[in-house]
Amino acid sequence: MADAVHGLGMEYDGHFTRLKWHRLRRSLSDSLFAANVMLEGFKLGASMELDLRVRGDGGFVVLHDEVLEGETTGQGLIRDAAPASIRQVTIRDGGHVPILSEDLADMLETAHPQALLQFDMKDRLDVIGRRGLAHLQEYFSAAGPSIIVSGADLDLILAVKQQIPDILRGIDPTDKLLEIYGHQGLKAVEAELKLDLLGPTEPDTVYLAWQLILKAAGEGLDLIALTHDVGKRVDAWTYNMKVPSGGFSPSEAQEFSALMALKPDQITTDEAPATEQAWLALQAR
Repeated sequence: MADAVHGLGMEYDGHFTRLKWHRLRRSLSDSLFAANVMLEGFKLGASMELDLRVRGDGGFVVLHDEVLEGETTGQGLIRDAAPASIRQVTIRDGGHVPILSEDLADMLETAHPQALLQFDMKDRLDVIGRRGLAHLQEYFSAAGPSIIVSGADLDLILAVKQQIPDILRGIDPTDKLLEIYGHQGLKAVEAELKLDLLGPTEPDTVYLAWQLILKAAGEGLDLIALTHDVGKRVDAWTYNMKVPSGGFSPSEAQEFSALMALKPDQITTDEAPATEQAWLALQAR
């Protein structure tokens, strides 16, 4: 793989699409939610995503699951855990201590101006509560354009807007749109997405499954163009090649080309450099 390929993004037809490192992984060989990968991304100006769970004291920890077992050597609900107890466990995939939000705030100070870190909030507003919102404000209100807070709970994103109005916000209506599509069809999907984009959360970015984007486009509805028309961005998640070291298969080349032609602002992947290299090889044919 060429040294110039860092997994930051790709260009097509005059449009640049960023690649976002899913769960702080530049590739699947990286450990889950590893600080060293995040720091490297900060140096390069990468777009990255991590999951946040609220702790017992109202702070947060970088983990995906609701409980400590599974991802870590600990046990119990994360929302009941104290930070000191979390520092005593390790992530099974890599053996490192989970990143606490206080540590995250310190590391963000090293971020390149073009770096973007997505906080994917896995708890709902009723679980995070006032203490959690106050913690976000205390530690991340000065992060400015370096972070974007996202989630499926629109009440939470609205509360974040009210607590920290200058922070970037994202929404993920994919599950809701898929359900609407199954029962009411694409016209209802179009109407619902417009409501979300123009709603009180005032999102900067909408996160949509790439399969939904291509399915809708194949039936005549360009969800990305619809979103761009109201001045918002689109992240298409999560695209992974079956054999990253081998590049795109013929079917992957076809679907990825179709996705790039729709001009998403960002594509989420667990294999950013391999995806960039595969795209460059495809364009060179």
